[in-house]
Amino acid sequence: MKVIDVHSHLGFDYVFQEDFRPEYLIEELEGQGVDTLITQPATVLDLATAREQHDAVAALAKRFPGRVYGMANPSPHLPEDVYRAEAERCVHELGFVGIKLNTTAHSVGVGLRPGRLVFQVARELKVPVMVHTGSGVPWALPSALLPVAREFDDVKIVMAHSGAMIYAAEALEVAINRPNVYLEVSWTPGHLVRRFCRAVGARRVMFGTDHADNCATELVKLRTAGLSDEELEWCLGRTAAEVYSLPC
Repeated sequence: MKVIDVHSHLGFDYVFQEDFRPEYLIEELEGQGVDTLITQPATVLDLATAREQHDAVAALAKRFPGRVYGMANPSPHLPEDVYRAEAERCVHELGFVGIKLNTTAHSVGVGLRPGRLVFQVARELKVPVMVHTGSGVPWALPSALLPVAREFDDVKIVMAHSGAMIYAAEALEVAINRPNVYLEVSWTPGHLVRRFCRAVGARRVMFGTDHADNCATELVKLRTAGLSDEELEWCLGRTAAEVYSLPC
């Protein structure tokens, strides 16, 4: 079964003070059995550093063609024209396949102007948006996505962490009500992953790690969650391949 990690990071995170080093990602590719990474920068606040980290992701993708893809993550608090230009550069010039909205790290309400900008740009660029959910209330409440997902019903929205257990039921309710919403299940227990698959189907559930140190744990979690072989195949890679238009 092909394994696609849809939620990996590269670079120094200026909010959480964590350094996501390239060797961690290379270990996923060469030692943990991960076939493909979708990699985003860590949290940065200024344009220059965001560009540096986007370029570093692009360089890693060039080093591992067909195995590493980029996801843009500039701060939505940048001026609108600046944010739009960098997102366009990432997709059109660097070949990135999605945009991240880190509600907590960037202190963004999904329905407010900076949050709505992300969805509008994603709609224009025809790429999915990954949204951090779970820790960081009120920014990260899954329920806040419901009206946004309804308005931007042509944009595929991936809920990172699926509410991170404490808000998992809320995340699932959003997914049940909005077919354009998908569940990325890093840091979410196996029994909830099984519930997600039974409620909305494994074609709406996808594997992510958030941190390379978490890779082995997340793989074992999915493989021991009581899923059928077909469900496991979708969760590990096929869902991500469909959502992000990757070869499977």
